[in-house]
Amino acid sequence: MSFETFVDAIFALFNLETMIWVVAGVIIGIIVGGLPGLGPPLGMAIILPLTLPLNPADAIILLIGVYSGSMYGGSIAAILINTPGVSSSAATMFDGYPMSQQGRAGTALSISATASAFAGLFTITALLLFSPLLIEMVLAVGTPERFLVALLGLAMITVITRGSFAKGLLAGAAGLLVTTVGSAQPIALDRRYSEHLLLHDGIDFVAVLIGLFAIAEMMKLAGQEGGIAEGNVEINREGIMEGIRTTITRPVTVFKSGMIGMIVGAIPGAGATVSNFVAYSEAVRSSDEPDTFGSGNEIGVVASEASNNGTVAGSLVPAISFGIPGSSSTAVLIGGLLMHGLRPGASMFQADGELQLTYTILLALLVGNVIILGFGLAAVTRLGYLTKIDTDYIIPMVVVLSFLGTYALRINPVDIVTIIVFGVIGFYMVRYNYSVIAFVLGVVLGDIAEDNLYTSLQLSDGSYMIFINPFEYGRWISPILSLMIFALLFGPFIKRAVEGIRS
Repeated sequence: MSFETFVDAIFALFNLETMIWVVAGVIIGIIVGGLPGLGPPLGMAIILPLTLPLNPADAIILLIGVYSGSMYGGSIAAILINTPGVSSSAATMFDGYPMSQQGRAGTALSISATASAFAGLFTITALLLFSPLLIEMVLAVGTPERFLVALLGLAMITVITRGSFAKGLLAGAAGLLVTTVGSAQPIALDRRYSEHLLLHDGIDFVAVLIGLFAIAEMMKLAGQEGGIAEGNVEINREGIMEGIRTTITRPVTVFKSGMIGMIVGAIPGAGATVSNFVAYSEAVRSSDEPDTFGSGNEIGVVASEASNNGTVAGSLVPAISFGIPGSSSTAVLIGGLLMHGLRPGASMFQADGELQLTYTILLALLVGNVIILGFGLAAVTRLGYLTKIDTDYIIPMVVVLSFLGTYALRINPVDIVTIIVFGVIGFYMVRYNYSVIAFVLGVVLGDIAEDNLYTSLQLSDGSYMIFINPFEYGRWISPILSLMIFALLFGPFIKRAVEGIRS
């Protein structure tokens, strides 16, 4: 690290004009993230052409602010109306929304703001200190590792499923089945969708998420009078302080979830949605009271919100270092870099290149997380009252926003049908105790697993040994991930067998 360049970056950031763009980006991001179906890629894409008059540093800082702010903003809708403002906040709903129903919306929102900010501050600081090591890690990750990470996420179904294990597996398999709609891109397999061009690109998982959660929840609320909360919602300073204390007293969860977000975010093609579920599942696995998750456990909100803001730092590594987009958001960010004459690569980390700009961007993210903390805690007393609004007003607003946001993403009428169909499916899944979480894991990870499986087998001429044999293929991370998957799937059975032999 060049200390002189670092100091220059501090002075470049802390001037009035640049700070205005930091604040503007974060606030725009929070608003965009809070609107169901929009999210950071669309928000950044809308902002991108408007950055042309700005200097490169201010333009990228504005885009980064929208990215980071929307990651937190998605939790607002997730907690208050059980709707994923962004897909990376899907796991936040599992415990955040029950907390709102219990009258603890203020606590859940303050946990979200505090965990998001703390994890963001920690991971950005780690990125500043250990960027050379992280770059080496990204270089070591290829398509086999991406497939195994997706498989690891699918194996988490065994951890998070409550009630009937068979129903959990069936729900996960049904989610995977949804991802088989459309062509298989790596091998150009048509799957007989040539006559149905609207289905050629498959079913959008964002539309599925909005259907499963937003529409299904509105169907349930249609028979309920009053607001979302089932009890009295008291938004007071005690609730805010309780949320802050909850987060501060669980540094291990914040640290672990932030690191999961950072590591998974650095893997191209994985992204915040994957890290969100992996961190949540790990929190369930390591808890002494796993059965309390899904019914208002604060640790679930801490884990999921710490992970998605941690992903922002990780996703910058492949984007800035190699020009490899780890997600749709970083793809727009790379477009912004190129539009302003900046080329991702080694020069972004060289003192005689764009190192100062890189430091300025990372420092802007640090400041952005402080803004998220301040804005999030200040707004809690206002946002929580949304749970008191009569459902006669909430339902039409959420439904309209869901339809508009979903359609705006791809301009594909199939997505409108998708949210209706999966709204009905989600409603009956909850009624008959099928695991919605397992279904979502299948939908989110199916495409990632399939694409990387095909590509890996092409690299190995069809040999599955690429996933377990480090000697022939020189890939040492793959067998480690394979062992983790094996331990997750069969560890409980082996443990019970050993205990049976000992007894």
